[in-house]
Amino acid sequence: MTGGAGAPETRPAGVLRVLATTDLHCNLLSHDYYADRPDPAIGLSRVASLIRRARAEAAEQGAACILVDNGDGLQGSPLGDIVPGAPGPHPLARAFQVLEYDAAGLGNHDFDFGLAALAGVLRDMPCPVLCSNLTAVQAEIDLPFAKTAVLERQIPGCPGLPPVRIGLLSVLPPQTLIWCGRALEVQLAATGIVETAEGEARRLREQGCDLVLALAHTGIAAGTGADSSENALEQLAALPGIDAVVGGHTHLTLPGPEHAFAKPVVMPGAHGSHLGVISLELEYGDAGWRPAGGSASLRPVAQTGRSGAAVPLTEEEPSFTRALAADHARTLERMRQPAGYSPVAMHSYFTFFAPDRGLALVASAQAAAVRPLLRGTAAEALPLLSAAAPCKFGGRSGPHYYTDIAAGELCARNIADLQVFPNELRVVSVTGAQLREWLEMSAGLFNRVAPGSRGTLLADPQRAGHHFDVIFGLTYQICLSQPPRYSASGECINPSAQRILDLSWNGRPVAPEQRFAVAANSYRVSGGGSFRMLHAAEELPLAPMRIRQAVRDYIAGQLPADPLAEAPYPWQLAPMPGTSAVAVTGPGAAAHLDELPAGLAEPRGFGSGGFWEIELNI
Repeated sequence: MTGGAGAPETRPAGVLRVLATTDLHCNLLSHDYYADRPDPAIGLSRVASLIRRARAEAAEQGAACILVDNGDGLQGSPLGDIVPGAPGPHPLARAFQVLEYDAAGLGNHDFDFGLAALAGVLRDMPCPVLCSNLTAVQAEIDLPFAKTAVLERQIPGCPGLPPVRIGLLSVLPPQTLIWCGRALEVQLAATGIVETAEGEARRLREQGCDLVLALAHTGIAAGTGADSSENALEQLAALPGIDAVVGGHTHLTLPGPEHAFAKPVVMPGAHGSHLGVISLELEYGDAGWRPAGGSASLRPVAQTGRSGAAVPLTEEEPSFTRALAADHARTLERMRQPAGYSPVAMHSYFTFFAPDRGLALVASAQAAAVRPLLRGTAAEALPLLSAAAPCKFGGRSGPHYYTDIAAGELCARNIADLQVFPNELRVVSVTGAQLREWLEMSAGLFNRVAPGSRGTLLADPQRAGHHFDVIFGLTYQICLSQPPRYSASGECINPSAQRILDLSWNGRPVAPEQRFAVAANSYRVSGGGSFRMLHAAEELPLAPMRIRQAVRDYIAGQLPADPLAEAPYPWQLAPMPGTSAVAVTGPGAAAHLDELPAGLAEPRGFGSGGFWEIELNI
């Protein structure tokens, strides 16, 4: 800056470039291990090319540069599975070594395999790994991560000035301890996102940091009654002690037209779909370096063509793919192992409006695994139900993120496709009244549809599809003319609303005081998805068992066929004559339209983002 008399003297200027990834879910290579085919729309291997170019660009422009990740890198792709005896380092650590990450924050899914497994991965990380709002409950517990970190970067062109000191903090949803189960709850304690970030930012300033960057594994709270304790990105961005934020958790792409922030905020999608770039303009004065402006932007690895196919915008980085070639080969071999047989195709294209055979299989496997464990207990006399929700349903993961398994011989990748998350099996005892509220919360997925209307979206895009529990062993209808009873955060916003109609078991209405045993995943039973009505449910003792293993054993015939497999599909939409709604699905649905009843659905063609739209006659 220059000026006349009385103006501040010229201050050396510089630029710090922050390159960011988040929610990789161990999609390190541009390959879909569930379908066993290349996927040009994902992969850190493609982001690696963007990183190389961005670093070269920063050097040419005289900018300092750091590379960070914002969590949920460990779980989500078979490449990231913790396999006993596998040679180290873990593929995620190897990938971060190759790309020379400067720091990484943790996300909730990084704890899915337990604290010991996480520590084993982090031992080989080449950079500080952070989590500011989880602490050990006992002094003898050695945490494998740090609360904060400080990086120093010399600003090019300013050799006589001190380096800029960048303080980094990392926060994640405190609900992580609940979602990941009892083992984690006895080891760690959690504090809130906003208060933790505010305190750690202040301490970093006291340590002489010029800038504070928040690696915030949290998104934007959506809808009425949204729970900001999980998604607090907007509150974080408003804190005066934080200069820039990398968001995550909800798989959004930010910046975007719907959200404005007073400072640079970026959220680079998920699965290696984007590289986030924050550019901070700096000036130097008596108090050291300070930000004088900034911007945030996204660089995608692909774009979606009109046909729904991904058109790559960058290539895979050859040195990166070579470094992970052995991990890739071992994962392919493991995923191609025979696992059983299915006489019918299974897919999730119609999971929100028609029977989903894959979901039915998971529910039957859960029940078959639980029945022998309940013998001789008080719960043996209770009717056994099974709750299952889709894992792959498009949404923010894109138009190809659906289960699609052909009839015939199955292999390990198909089992992983049916059960993406490493959840354990749980059993709860609930009343008929609790069952009804459970289903009302699930039915909040749908938008309200006015009788006689056309064109309303069937599903609310702000509600996560993996919170749509279907409870097998019951029969019921879902009436869309009613408003949702519960918000996404589990708040009862329409107490008089009743979407669940004709709730029955064995052809008889379910009584409020009637008791049932329900097999469900550990995430839901532990409070995941804000199903508050389950807080009062009685959890029955059960030895640890992964649902994925139960599905594998069931398909392989090691568990007996369960009676639920012969039960009618639990639910259907309540008829609304003269009314239609728009169901959004993947383009692969076109090959399965003959499964739907005549007159139910009329294809509309491609909509936005490469998704396929169907006009559904309710």
